[in-house]
Amino acid sequence: MTTTSWIPVALSADIEAGTSAGTLVNGEERVVWRDDKGAVHVWEDRCPHRGMRMSFGFVRGDHIACLYHGWRYDTGGQCRYIPAHPDLEVPQTIKVPTFAATERAGIIWMAPEGTDMADLSGLSETAEPVRSLLLDLSANAALLAVTAAPPEGYRPVSSAPDTVTLQGNDVTVFIVAQPRDAGRTALHITVTGDTSAATRRALVLWATDLRNRLEAQAMEAA
Repeated sequence: MTTTSWIPVALSADIEAGTSAGTLVNGEERVVWRDDKGAVHVWEDRCPHRGMRMSFGFVRGDHIACLYHGWRYDTGGQCRYIPAHPDLEVPQTIKVPTFAATERAGIIWMAPEGTDMADLSGLSETAEPVRSLLLDLSANAALLAVTAAPPEGYRPVSSAPDTVTLQGNDVTVFIVAQPRDAGRTALHITVTGDTSAATRRALVLWATDLRNRLEAQAMEAA
């Protein structure tokens, strides 16, 4: 299957309630945060005031506040409170650009607002995290490296421009590529089926070994 406009930005397990993290998508900065009710949000990672990264700020309930001057934004990206002017009715123009955000297969996804959720309907609703892997490769090259050297006992059963699915040992491994910037990709890896600690540990070791081998190859080529 293909996820079309949906882009993975983090493992669900890595963004706990009340936390945020910065990331890159095609070279552009994004903040991924989760409010106290557990809902995920993906925005541009800049406060409209002075350009401070929102990922440096703090989450309070269903708002996120900029670290610099404490300007506070609701889940729609609208600024609702400016500490230096507590009685000010904040203009509607002070707003952080936002994206559609959802969770599927143990991964947080973003897309332009209004994107059809059905594009992700082929994925499992939940999955257990393995790890995210940062590689100095394009998304296509990173996924080709996975299919060329899958974990022992696993085989690729499907692939798309942004995903690879492996099966074996009563486990389905889902690997999806996040294009961070030119020549750099994050692979987010989750599993369904036998999700025991031993299974996930073995997959973590495989992923770490894959990264180490690719880095060694890059150094030899240089």
